[in-house]
Amino acid sequence: MNKLFALLLLLPAGLIAADSPLRVAVANYPLKYITERLGTDQVQTIYPVPTDQDPAFWKPKDADIAAFQQADLILMNGATYSKWADKATLPRSKTVDTSASFKDKFIVIANTTTHSHGPGGEHSHSGTTFTTWIDLQQAIMQAQAVRDALIKRRPTAKDSIEQNFAALRSDIEALDARLLTAGKALANQPVVASHPVYHYFSRRYGINLKDVLWEPEEELTDAQMADLKKLLSTHPAKWMIWEGEPAKASVEKIKALGLQSTVFDPCGNTPDAGDWLSVMTANVTHIEKMSVP
Repeated sequence: MNKLFALLLLLPAGLIAADSPLRVAVANYPLKYITERLGTDQVQTIYPVPTDQDPAFWKPKDADIAAFQQADLILMNGATYSKWADKATLPRSKTVDTSASFKDKFIVIANTTTHSHGPGGEHSHSGTTFTTWIDLQQAIMQAQAVRDALIKRRPTAKDSIEQNFAALRSDIEALDARLLTAGKALANQPVVASHPVYHYFSRRYGINLKDVLWEPEEELTDAQMADLKKLLSTHPAKWMIWEGEPAKASVEKIKALGLQSTVFDPCGNTPDAGDWLSVMTANVTHIEKMSVP
């Protein structure tokens, strides 16, 4: 018998596992960022969602579901985020709903149009609004749930996880304070958003926002422009918030109606550059510019 293997057999049960990283399956990129920021070398994240798909409407393969089931810890966004989880069996003892602490503050919307973008197929945004983390105070509460779950499973790493959480909370609180100031500076001015995903954001920061259902990369049609004109007749906005960089032709079309364009990327999936915090920082800067005369 190999001497090293024989020695391993003599070690106390659980010692090897305790020294290896926790395998943590996460429902979206914000949770991946938070988990890795808090756990550092204590965690190995499992996040199989392709970068060109919305994690909220992603349809996992059997192997992806198995990877979640076999993880040491499963971090879900909650708020009806992962539609696939309704049809999958995830072990309750390992699953944490990171938005459970504020479920009494969920926003429910109705009667949104069914549409499709990317490989995920048709879907609707009706029901519980699930982009919870763009209310940055709720992002902190989700990070707290991640912190508690990691400490429960790695009590020996409690001090470092707590320190990492404190640093992350400080970063997020600074952005939250800037957004609160920007919201006040906008003074309830009407704003339009390209997608119905900003409800928690508008509630937290006092943004007078109405949404449409457009894809940034697609040039606006005549019908969409007609709908926008109708909306502007009762909601005279000067700014349009897009989820991603909009098509230049669309920017020019709405500019002719007096609308300027900016981007607030919810960052539900892995960004092309930077990380969740850098994307949120850019978002905040864009919102601040909206209030400049």
